[in-house]
Amino acid sequence: MDWLLERAAACGIEAEYIDGLGRPRCADPRVVARLLTVMGDERELAARSIARSIVIRGGGQRRVDVALPDGTPLRWEIVSDGVIAAGTAVTPDFTLPRDLPQGVLSLQVTPNDAAREEALVIVSPQRCFQGAARARMWGIAVQLYAVRSRRNWGHGDFTDLADLVDRAAALGAAAVGLNPLHHLFEDRPAEPSPYFPSSRLFLNPLYIDLDVVPEIAGAARAELEPSIARLRDADMIDYAAVAAAKLSALRSAHQNFRASGSRERREGFERFRQERGAILAKFAAFEFLRRKLGVSWPEWPPAWRRPDSPAVADLRETHAGELGYFEFVQWLAHEQLERCRARARERGLSIGLYLDVAVGVRPDGFDAWCDQSAILPAMSVGAPPDLLNRAGQDWGLAAFNPGALEEQGFEPYRCMLHASMRYAGAIRLDHVLGLNRLFVVPAGGSPADGLYIRYPLEALLAVTARASVETGCIVIGEDLGTVPKGFRDTMRDWGLWGYQVMLFERSGGGGFLPAGCYREDALVSFATHDLPTFKGWWQARDLAARRALGLAAGETRRQRQAARRALRGALRMSARERNDFTAIARFLARAPSRLLMVSMEDLLGVADQVNIPGTVDSHPNWRRRLPATLEEFVDHDRVRRVAAEMQLSGRSQAERGNATGMPG
Repeated sequence: MDWLLERAAACGIEAEYIDGLGRPRCADPRVVARLLTVMGDERELAARSIARSIVIRGGGQRRVDVALPDGTPLRWEIVSDGVIAAGTAVTPDFTLPRDLPQGVLSLQVTPNDAAREEALVIVSPQRCFQGAARARMWGIAVQLYAVRSRRNWGHGDFTDLADLVDRAAALGAAAVGLNPLHHLFEDRPAEPSPYFPSSRLFLNPLYIDLDVVPEIAGAARAELEPSIARLRDADMIDYAAVAAAKLSALRSAHQNFRASGSRERREGFERFRQERGAILAKFAAFEFLRRKLGVSWPEWPPAWRRPDSPAVADLRETHAGELGYFEFVQWLAHEQLERCRARARERGLSIGLYLDVAVGVRPDGFDAWCDQSAILPAMSVGAPPDLLNRAGQDWGLAAFNPGALEEQGFEPYRCMLHASMRYAGAIRLDHVLGLNRLFVVPAGGSPADGLYIRYPLEALLAVTARASVETGCIVIGEDLGTVPKGFRDTMRDWGLWGYQVMLFERSGGGGFLPAGCYREDALVSFATHDLPTFKGWWQARDLAARRALGLAAGETRRQRQAARRALRGALRMSARERNDFTAIARFLARAPSRLLMVSMEDLLGVADQVNIPGTVDSHPNWRRRLPATLEEFVDHDRVRRVAAEMQLSGRSQAERGNATGMPG
């Protein structure tokens, strides 16, 4: 057993760990051996003389330690497109020069009479992009699919988002925060979670507003109107019917585009195809094959299982029209989301769109098929047992393979970041602890069989900082849960903002911490999409819902009553006697934190939470629509009161004019 644990540790596997209930655990040796196999433990486990990845921050120097006998002569070269720096040294170390070009470079070290060894050199900015000002701001968080308007098709869309940007600007908000907009299997209505994407590189077509697509024929639109009217009036999203209507309209639009699209539109589409290149072509092939073959890609005939196979390449010749449809749909989504980004800039939102990035991808989706070496097979991301989920959690998501990431120069991770950063002034990395380590569960097992795998934290942070500065995008790390010692300090040092949730900011005695205790470089909120809304928490509806579903409530009614008393006390200390959400907003607005996000559910007084973790069909997760339309939003009393509190606290952009900190 000891040799197995030693081998696992050398590959970054933590078979022994403490769960969320404080209990020590040791993974089954069979699971450890299985994970060693899927991680590719045979890749060069022999001792190395230099680290696999070396980070240089802010144009400084970096010493490279060499594990060879003292006095061993060596030659080193840094290579990009040719040799850009070189030198000789005598062990035990040498120093790389300053002012190397930013990016991922190759360091090649050749000891005297020995084989050459290579390492990555990641040259990055000192910190992530921070915005142009140190102002305290606020924003509105929305589950975009849940937005109700007088014109959408029963599912929020990008025109709704542009409208919300205008309304947020009028209220003095700096940001509109969104659920992940990643591509899902939109033709599978039973799987609507935005955190279960097929791809983090492409967009969900259900957010396209078909009414502004020029190629939609009037007759096709009129034929769908009775169905659209019914969907628009529903309180729950009927994903099957929404998808049927939108996909039918998109097919019609593509046919019209191919037959009579304008020259300007055709040129725009071709620019998009050229910009996205091979990855877009592979995505179109995957979507075509997924529908044609009707089973998950690991079950496809061998000729189709690899994206670079000749059979996949031949599809461009034999099924150009079908593949072009999927590219056309992504172009429409890109155009509309890009207009929302531009609208936020025009309206002076200093952050603009704030996008959520899921922690992993579905194992049968596009990203897992497209770069099979980069994805860890036969394992899914989850969480060990804790107070809210005593059995632990299996999220069913595939994660990056840490060794493969290094071998590819972290390119898959960089591309994933850029896919969201291109539209956003800020992103949130869901479960940012995954940059350090992830809890994974073996396929066919339970969370009790899980264990942790480690990731090259410094290298991933360096890649993150470079992408952040390149795009002018703030990075917020969702650092909730069991946080390793020193992790938050490391995040802060690299310029990632933290994520503080009022429901969790409590003292050992249960009291709510004063607003002044919150961190400056952080996003603060009352709750998250996985927690109760303020109204639901105050009424203990979440406790009743969890008990009715047979889930651990994590808190007794008596404990909730005590928590309500503690909240009253905290609000009184902030000179607010009323126990309503406006009082919560005022309390949080006084925190030194850079960004306060207020959910649409709390602004509109919704009692039921968006998602109850641990449930799929027993609770209407990701399906509830908001109770008021966008057209009614600004005039809602609670919305106006919260906006007034933001102005009184100095967070409102309305009083600072339209000066923005957005990059040019």
